[in-house]
Amino acid sequence: MSYVVITGASAGIGERFARALAAEKQNLILVARREERLNTLATELKQQHGIEAIVLKADLANEAGAEALARQINDVGWVLSGLINNAGFGDRGAFADLGLERQLSMIQVNITSLVSLTWQLLPSLRKQPGSFVINVASTAAFQAGPNMAIYYATKAFVLSFSEALHEELRGAGVSVSTLCPGATDSEFATEAHMTNTKLFKAGTMTAEAVVKKSLAQRRKAIVIPGLRNLLMVWSGKLSPRAVTRRLAGWLQA
Repeated sequence: MSYVVITGASAGIGERFARALAAEKQNLILVARREERLNTLATELKQQHGIEAIVLKADLANEAGAEALARQINDVGWVLSGLINNAGFGDRGAFADLGLERQLSMIQVNITSLVSLTWQLLPSLRKQPGSFVINVASTAAFQAGPNMAIYYATKAFVLSFSEALHEELRGAGVSVSTLCPGATDSEFATEAHMTNTKLFKAGTMTAEAVVKKSLAQRRKAIVIPGLRNLLMVWSGKLSPRAVTRRLAGWLQA
């Protein structure tokens, strides 16, 4: 029996990953801070799909959070066939105006905990043929983002890191994919104070559609769901960086 670990599984894209994988009869380890939500989700998925769904409460904004989580998983000896590093958050505002502690927490969750958890769980993943890692980045990874400077920078790290791992692990039986969604209908926009931005007012994809695309292409290095998002990324590659960063700032206005 093997399990897929999903961080940030209590809502949004993480919850949709859980539902989609449960429908594939995949056993799950659900991770988030909101234990009550996870328990409700786990009970529902067990009843609907007859799978095992283990709930682990973890705060990945805590410096010791990822290490404690990985130790718990490794000590029990659960066999892993997948890891979805979905936990993350953003915040809108000028770098100098946002609180330093919140921005450092963003780096901790979006980068440090992701790297730590991946490194500590890779030995288990490498033992299971056909295992996979999905790291959730964003279309924000492809350019700098005025008024969300740290968030965009963290997602650029996730993209670069994941692409490198995709190549390193190509022959080791572990596929690594970077999911780069654009504006998505989830709690993210509210938490990041972005619901009234031009980016989100222009329309969103459902979390279900994002996850469906990601899982269908889980062996692909980079997955950009949605034609509009794909066009935005490719047009950005053809434009001077000065243009793309100003456009990103305008969309956050």
